[in-house]
Amino acid sequence: MAASNSSTPVQHDDAAWQPRTIDVSGTVNRYSKFVSWMRIALPISAGLLLLIVIVVPQFRGDDERFRIGEAPVPDAAVDTLSMVNARYFGTDAKGQPFSVTAKSVRERSGGDKRVELTAPQADITLSNGTWLSVDASEGLYDSSAEVLDLSGEVNLFQDQGYEIHTASATVQLKDGAASGNSAVDTQGPFGQMTSAGFKLFDKGEVVVFTGPAHLVLRGTSSTPGGEAKGAP
Repeated sequence: MAASNSSTPVQHDDAAWQPRTIDVSGTVNRYSKFVSWMRIALPISAGLLLLIVIVVPQFRGDDERFRIGEAPVPDAAVDTLSMVNARYFGTDAKGQPFSVTAKSVRERSGGDKRVELTAPQADITLSNGTWLSVDASEGLYDSSAEVLDLSGEVNLFQDQGYEIHTASATVQLKDGAASGNSAVDTQGPFGQMTSAGFKLFDKGEVVVFTGPAHLVLRGTSSTPGGEAKGAP
C-alpha cells in the first residue's frame, strides 16, 4: 500500500500578529490629577507646619520656651569693654609723633577715663630722627590728657645708648617728659648710676636723678665719696 504524498496545508492565524494598542489616557489623567493635588496640598502642609512651630509654643508654660540671654553676666563685663593688640597714635606739642601699644586693653568702670593696659609700650620719634621708648608690665593710659602711668619692671630706652630701669613711672607724652619716685638703675655710655628717682625732660635731652644717688663712671670704680651730684 503506497503512502500518500499529499500534505495538509498549515493555516496561519493572521490576528495573532496584529500590534496591540494600549490606552494610556487613563494613566495620564490620573498623573495630571496627582500633580494638581500636590500643588494644593504642599503649600497647605507647609502652612500647617509653620503654624505648629510658631503658634503652639505660645500656649506652653514659660519654663518650656527657648530663652536667650538667661545666663548671668558679671557686672564688670557689662560695664567695661576690652580689646587685644591695641594701638594709639598722637603727636606731641611740637608735632612729633608718638604711639602707645598694648597686648590687651580694658576700660575701667565707675567713670574712670583711663584704660588698663597689659604689656604697654610707648614710642616717641624726635624731629632729628632719634627715638625714645618705654615699656612696662602694666599701665594706665589717659588718652585725653595723654598721660601714661606705668608699673612693674618699667624700662626706658634712648637710641644713644641710655637705659633707665625702675618699678614705676609717669610718662607725659604730650610734653615728652617722664618721672618716677621708685629706685632707679641707669646705665649708658658714661657708666652706671643708681638713685632714688628720676625726672626726664625734653624727650631725654635732660635727665635729673634724685638723691641719694651713686655713680660709677666707665673706666673707674666710683666717684669720690661714692655719690653723684643730683637733685636733693
